[in-house]
Amino acid sequence: MISTPVYTPIKIVLADDHEIFRDGFAGLLKKQDEIQLVGEAANGEELLLQAQKLKPDIILTDIKMPVMDGIQATRILNEKFPQIYVIALSMFNEDNLVADMMEAGARGYLLKSAHKTEILEAIKAVNRQETYYCRQTSSRLINKLARSKTNFNKEPLLPKFTEREIAVIHLICNEASNAEISASLCLSIRTIEGYRSRIQEKMKVRNTAGIVVYAIKNGLYNIS
Repeated sequence: MISTPVYTPIKIVLADDHEIFRDGFAGLLKKQDEIQLVGEAANGEELLLQAQKLKPDIILTDIKMPVMDGIQATRILNEKFPQIYVIALSMFNEDNLVADMMEAGARGYLLKSAHKTEILEAIKAVNRQETYYCRQTSSRLINKLARSKTNFNKEPLLPKFTEREIAVIHLICNEASNAEISASLCLSIRTIEGYRSRIQEKMKVRNTAGIVVYAIKNGLYNIS
């Protein structure tokens, strides 16, 4: 008999002051065996009560909420419940607020319009203690995040990267595509994809924005 894998669902609490958004999010997760929505909140104060009561693994919270906003709530969560990881939910053109959320202790952020696939990817990545940046992160926000004080990986960094990996990182930071990196380094695209995967694994990030923020923040790349 073939045994069915047993999952321990990632427990989620969602905070947003719009009930329609919360209902839509609940519907999105309904068929996910690996993720379970265990609670909802309409503001930061309710979120803190839910966190204390339900002890979720991940909290997804809007930034702008009445009574207490997501930034203040995240600061308190990071202090009182450091084992609970926060993902910020933002609208377009909220770069300053996103940067403030990351400073407050959020480990990732998503646009509220993000596709279901990216939402699930972000939840799973942050649950693995990785940092997740929205795929549509702007260059302006990348610079803000890179200059922030927040650094989730405080181990020595440079010895972990080979000269070839550093070269790939520099080209990624210069917005080169895999094809352009391949041509520049005289390596196959498949080899470049392998380098990119290893770099992301070492940095504990999931996409190009994460690589760039990490590289700038940790001195692997200097903004000219």
